[in-house]
Amino acid sequence: MEVKRRTAKALVSKLGSVSDRTRTESLCELRLITKDDPDSRLIIADLDAIPYLAEILYSPSQLLQENAAATLLNLSISSREALMSTRGLLDALSHALRHPSSPPAAQSAAATLFSLLTVDGYRPIIGSKRDIIYALIDIIRNPSSPPRSIKDALKALFGISLYPLNRSTVIELGAVPCLFSLVVKDGRVGVVEDTTAVIAQVAGCEEAREAFRKVSGVRVLVDLLDCSTGSSFRTRENAVSGLLNLIQCGGEQVANCVRETGVGIWEGIGEVAENGSAKGKGKAVALLKVLDAGSSVLGDPRFDSLSSDSS
Repeated sequence: MEVKRRTAKALVSKLGSVSDRTRTESLCELRLITKDDPDSRLIIADLDAIPYLAEILYSPSQLLQENAAATLLNLSISSREALMSTRGLLDALSHALRHPSSPPAAQSAAATLFSLLTVDGYRPIIGSKRDIIYALIDIIRNPSSPPRSIKDALKALFGISLYPLNRSTVIELGAVPCLFSLVVKDGRVGVVEDTTAVIAQVAGCEEAREAFRKVSGVRVLVDLLDCSTGSSFRTRENAVSGLLNLIQCGGEQVANCVRETGVGIWEGIGEVAENGSAKGKGKAVALLKVLDAGSSVLGDPRFDSLSSDSS
């Protein structure tokens, strides 16, 4: 372990070099070590490498920014507290998202955010950074974004939206039209699954009703429940969750809108209730109950407990 520490210390010390070549060589080594040797991650974090890595994210050099972002991603696996306690780290990640030297740099930055967002207490902190949310939305909005960038951005948005008070900000910054555009226009199963997972989350706030109305969101979610559309089961479960969350926040008016989409809605929800995952079945049963019973169920606090778990 002492040998690892000496090696790491020597590499970290070179991150402050004025020579791009020296810093690049050190970064490449640190990236490999943090990827392949989990024990070294804590050592490298303890040696104060993170402030150097955050600073390098501002570099216009593609090689430097890519390797710094990838190293931070590796460190985030076991050193989340060290990352979050580093002054300016979130601003640096935001810069890498908004001004990436290459797609891999943005992907690593988004993936690092998703890793940090697995900690409940970090979600309101990251969600307060509007520039981060906007940058993630901009990635999914841009038709030239690579699929991997879109998926990493969606995962980060999902993590942000797990905190209820972040959802209105996500909607305010224009996520809903972009999300539904992806569902309608992107046929890749993985992308649609990840997109509907985010949609299900943001549906759980009052602002969602109007935002979804503008993009015919209820109709799109209902269509996803139609087996003939070829939607995966995960997508259908997300659609159920989204409708349930939307009704819980929007009330009987939204419930009526769902009912009016036609008899096919019952078959789609029933399929999830019968063959879905344990969580999916529970949400489908709750959705069937509220659609069948109407406003009497919406006013029952037991309905809130049934639908409180997000997708």
